[in-house]
Amino acid sequence: MINIHTKVDNDCGQCVQPLTVMPDPLEHATGLERRELMALESGNDDPFNMKVLKKADGTRNNPTLVPSCFDARIVGCICEEHSTVINWLWVHKDHPRRCECGHWYKLIEKPFI
Repeated sequence: MINIHTKVDNDCGQCVQPLTVMPDPLEHATGLERRELMALESGNDDPFNMKVLKKADGTRNNPTLVPSCFDARIVGCICEEHSTVINWLWVHKDHPRRCECGHWYKLIEKPFI
């Protein structure tokens, strides 16, 4: 059995020298990519809030909270369970927004990674 960290000479089929192992990607990453990798490493599997949110009650007093690092964010609402259409709407900071189906959304501040 050949160790994956060894190099094989194709002419004689023998191991000639050990291969160098690539360093951890975190050592080469910079900027936003580095912050993303650090967030993933610390247990935050969704640092950019790209996963689908579960709807809350959706009333004016208890809207679905949408996290954002910015003053506005676009939200897609699937109004009915088996709908094939997504209703897109902009939600702005300090201005809860109502979808056509009557569901309410509110933007909450999230720190930038």
